[in-house]
Amino acid sequence: MSNNSFAARPGAVGTPPEHYGNPFGEQRALVEGRSIVELADRAVITITGPDRLTWLDSLTTQSLKGLQPGESAETLLLNPNGRVEHAMRLVDDGETVWLLVDGSQREALAAWFDRMRFMLRVEIADRSDDFMTIGSFGTSLELPVAVSRDTALDWHDPWATVTRGGHQYSTTDAHPAATWNYRESLVAADADLSGFAAAGSLAVDALRIAAWRPGYSSEVDDRTIPHELDWMRSAVHLNKGCYRGQETVAKVHNLGHPPRRLVMLHLDGSEGALPEPGAEVKLGEKTVGSVTASARHFELGPIALAVIKRGVNAAETLAVASDIGEIAAAQEVIVPPDAGAEANVPRLPRLGAVTRG
Repeated sequence: MSNNSFAARPGAVGTPPEHYGNPFGEQRALVEGRSIVELADRAVITITGPDRLTWLDSLTTQSLKGLQPGESAETLLLNPNGRVEHAMRLVDDGETVWLLVDGSQREALAAWFDRMRFMLRVEIADRSDDFMTIGSFGTSLELPVAVSRDTALDWHDPWATVTRGGHQYSTTDAHPAATWNYRESLVAADADLSGFAAAGSLAVDALRIAAWRPGYSSEVDDRTIPHELDWMRSAVHLNKGCYRGQETVAKVHNLGHPPRRLVMLHLDGSEGALPEPGAEVKLGEKTVGSVTASARHFELGPIALAVIKRGVNAAETLAVASDIGEIAAAQEVIVPPDAGAEANVPRLPRLGAVTRG
């Protein structure tokens, strides 16, 4: 095994490792900036050329025309009906934009971009085999981050605050992401990381769930619109120019309500079970949603993210299916049931419509 093999480290469980024998300790070390996590499920796509940012701006949800070298951003590619097809983390170096994406998107996204180039001055490349993607918190660890055109290929997650042009549906006074200082770094595939303490994938997932941070591979299905996950907080610019799916984004935000909403569940831990992704969430006998991710958090205990029907009363205790039977689950509201309808515009008669006396 090479120095890069996290699976060869003492105590490693799983490939890539889920943990190294102490999941709670790994969460603490990771969030305190004392360890790193191998993100083996990531891919890297580059777009090079003078039209790259204006082109991406015209296709996706974020305002990217003015992205500066080294600046981080997040954007979504929607289908014409406003549903999420792809999610991208971006860093630009002044000549090339580096897209850090979930590995499940690798081939489909690169192929879609290639088809959409037309006569524009852009070139698409898959650079996944050249780099490892490493997750960490803070900036105290001096990782051997790859550099392109004097720009460190470090993506700093914008989830900690509402980005310019974005919108937050959560109404909590103390958002759990307020101290979220997560980053993803590209490191050469042959770099030696043996001197850095490692945490497993369970640790970063537990911290993500506690911060209400949506992810493409976990929270997105074929019906997802950004509003349902409060993803307009970091990935959608509401005042930029046109892009595919924009009409749905604007209509739901200004006049309607998202049909579903993301919620964090505090699970009854007395039986020691965790629900699997896809587990049914029920209110009485009625299925009202499904779990997207679950974890045991070092402070909060067993928690989960779930996408449920918008109209479910936020005060109701729900039940989640598991291998040992149903687990009681208390809701912590992320997207409120009344999210949307921000414009509060009265409906006007259609032009030429008959008004009945």
